[in-house]
Amino acid sequence: MNKNKKNNNKGFKSTIFFKIIISALALSIIFGVSYVYRMYKRVLQPNVVLTTKHSNYLYIPTGSNFIDLKKILFKNNIIVNVNTFEWLAEEKNYVAHVKPGRYFIKNKMSNNELINLLRSGEQTPLNLIFNNIRTKQELAQKISLQIEADSTKILKLLNNKKFLSKYNFSQHTVMSMFVPNTYQFYWNTSAEKFFDRMYNEYLKFWSDKRIKKAEKIGLSKVDVSILASIVEEETNKNSEKRRLAGVYINRLRKRMRLQADPTVIFAIGDFSIKRVLKKQLSFDSPYNTYKYRGLPPGVICIPSISSLDAVLNYETHSYLYFCAKSDFSGYHAFAKSLRQHNNNARRYQRALNKSRIMK
Repeated sequence: MNKNKKNNNKGFKSTIFFKIIISALALSIIFGVSYVYRMYKRVLQPNVVLTTKHSNYLYIPTGSNFIDLKKILFKNNIIVNVNTFEWLAEEKNYVAHVKPGRYFIKNKMSNNELINLLRSGEQTPLNLIFNNIRTKQELAQKISLQIEADSTKILKLLNNKKFLSKYNFSQHTVMSMFVPNTYQFYWNTSAEKFFDRMYNEYLKFWSDKRIKKAEKIGLSKVDVSILASIVEEETNKNSEKRRLAGVYINRLRKRMRLQADPTVIFAIGDFSIKRVLKKQLSFDSPYNTYKYRGLPPGVICIPSISSLDAVLNYETHSYLYFCAKSDFSGYHAFAKSLRQHNNNARRYQRALNKSRIMK
């Protein structure tokens, strides 16, 4: 009996020990699964929710810290779980290394994916485009709508004599530096870096071949831009630009005043004018080519590449005058004599009167 009792006690103790081991293992598994699940929620579970699109851009301004970033994320309801994002950001040492820029984010990104992207600084470049620009104010505003640089800062630099001197431009000629095209930029480009890039693009545009053509005509690069800006404002028909440029080249060589209506409109500053009146031709401004001989001191718009090349490859002919056609097609009637031009001009004026276009 004593022996059986000892065996029973031993078996009982073994059973209890086994249960303890099983319970411990079960608790370990439970804690392990719980830990893994918590880690999954913190690191890998989708935490980015874009309500309107499957993808979007996140803009982090220059000088932003982690608190600023959180405000941006939370203000736009991009992050679902705030605590898990903050925890992982601290674990990955991103809190002290916020990088400005424009980042392409996707719906259902995890904290890990989002933080890795932002920490890497791998921005998505944008296509910066500008055209149909007449004034410095228009240029500054259009650029500031596409990159981080402030329009006020851009405008100040456009009028900063000392700053512009490093590019060999003045306040009057600086608009010639900008060649309309599509350029890839990072969003957080400063105003100064924007100017640097545009100057480099300007140098690229003015190849040896183009420079030689300008020299052959007897014009500087700035002169070509100024004349191209007048051509640009005179017509939107690329097929006419070389012929129009030829008219102005002929007038310059004969020391005739250019008498370009768009220069009068630019001088007055009222771009709603559709019909330049005789009384407006005497408006006193160095940009008024009815009043002053030669080219104006600067461009009257930022000319397109097609207009620049039209001047460099102007059409050789004997025309000295042109006038918009009376059919309002946008094309022009060209003339070699003043008498012929006056006839063309009268037809156009009658068409304006008939359409009640008086100013």
